[in-house]
Amino acid sequence: MAAGSSLFLLLLPSLVAALHSPPGCKIRITSKGLDLVKQEGLRFVEQELQNITVSDLHGNEGQFQYNISQVKVTDLQLASSDLNFQPQQHLVFNINNASISLRFRRQLLYWFFYDIGSINASADGVYIYTVLQLAKDEAGRLKISNITCNASIARMHAGFSGTLRKVYEFLSTFIVTGMRFLLSQQICPSLEHASLVLLNSLLDTVPVRNYVDEHIGIDYSLLRDPSISTDTLELDFKGMFFPRLREDQELENHAVEPVIKETERMVYVAFSEYFFDSAMHSYFQAGVLTIELQGEKVPKDLEVLLRATFFGTIFMLSPSVDAPLRLVLQVSAPPRCTIKPSGTSVSVSAFLNISLVPPDRPPVQLSSMAMETKLSAKVFLQGKALRVQLDLRRYGWGAMGVWGESPPHPTHSCFLLSRFRIYSKQSALESLALFSLQAPLKTLLQLTIMPIINERTKKGVQIPLPEGMDFTREVVTNHAGFLTVGADLHFSKGLREVIEKYRPVPTAAAYSSPQPAEPSLDPSSL
Repeated sequence: MAAGSSLFLLLLPSLVAALHSPPGCKIRITSKGLDLVKQEGLRFVEQELQNITVSDLHGNEGQFQYNISQVKVTDLQLASSDLNFQPQQHLVFNINNASISLRFRRQLLYWFFYDIGSINASADGVYIYTVLQLAKDEAGRLKISNITCNASIARMHAGFSGTLRKVYEFLSTFIVTGMRFLLSQQICPSLEHASLVLLNSLLDTVPVRNYVDEHIGIDYSLLRDPSISTDTLELDFKGMFFPRLREDQELENHAVEPVIKETERMVYVAFSEYFFDSAMHSYFQAGVLTIELQGEKVPKDLEVLLRATFFGTIFMLSPSVDAPLRLVLQVSAPPRCTIKPSGTSVSVSAFLNISLVPPDRPPVQLSSMAMETKLSAKVFLQGKALRVQLDLRRYGWGAMGVWGESPPHPTHSCFLLSRFRIYSKQSALESLALFSLQAPLKTLLQLTIMPIINERTKKGVQIPLPEGMDFTREVVTNHAGFLTVGADLHFSKGLREVIEKYRPVPTAAAYSSPQPAEPSLDPSSL
């Protein structure tokens, strides 16, 4: 028994770690962001309630026979509404003191008198209380998993006209009571369909596991159910890139877990070092971190310098002296990202092989050198795409002044210093001989190689937001081990527009109220 307890204690840390894997990406939605969602959501609810279909009401009272049909909502006034967070996984949406205006067709037969026409009615004191439960589904996507709804109508009034107005007024209590019951019974099913079907189709537009380019993809699956406090909603995403040739490959996350404390903006998105490391590891695994320059692609000034540096070796290779040069730069290990409050950097180790390529003869290697560089990284948003631009140039800001290049835009995260050095893999003596190449090769990287790399990453990667929702006034802030993007939100498309674009094909199982049959004008049908 004691041995079993000891084993459990030894395994406990790993079990806890498995149950709470740190996210590579975290999103926090604040109460300010929820207010914006409420405004757009309220318009959507109005549209849904205006499409309510109420069944026909018919019956008899003594010698009176009646039929109420073609009930339509003509106006909706939502005077007071609230959308709030409710710990641990819920959103609460309630509407108070709303009013619904209706118009429906009447048919009445009293002995031999037959009357048809329309009735205008209003339902006042409409109360709707809904609780939406949020959870992750099996695919790791955020979903509305359940809805609890209560609806009631305090009072209803109908205005009658026509030859039998007095008769209708006599029967108004019965008819209005029936209509109030039928209408209140349709509110919650309509909102349940809107939430579980239509709004979930909107959540389906959030990218979960998508390809970024022809080499890598991104996994934005949720690690766990959302965490909701009274003021915020937080989502923990895996935030892991993967090579498309090895989609099942997992990179273990040992990075610092992002911690978001701010609440001033509508939304905050945090990215850990793991997020960027997994991207560079995937590119490395895909074998694309190799660049080759040959012949005319090698800058002329650098070619002259290289031929002068390796003059003795080249001279001994006659008649291959005039053969074109080839430079092959190959990253030797996955690059690593470091995020500090001062900025973001990427450490890269690579091999640079310099060769002569005589026509119709095997290449002749002149030198194989190791390179170590620390690149500055500018992280910024363009639309909903997170982009990273790498640079070898220096940046610096003093407490009393500025030197070097201009300070970065506030939406950028910049590393303050870059580092670059080369050395020979053969001998220390050759490393000294290569010292004169350090500055030209750094210039080569900056002017030739870096544009190629930045072009490959120009597209960026989309942040997991629903279609139609975009960032504004974004600001990037660095922390120890992670960075955050604080922003406000706006709807570039309405909820209805996006939902109609992705509206599921109706099925028999889906909610739908039966359409009322066209009422007969034949009194005998009553």
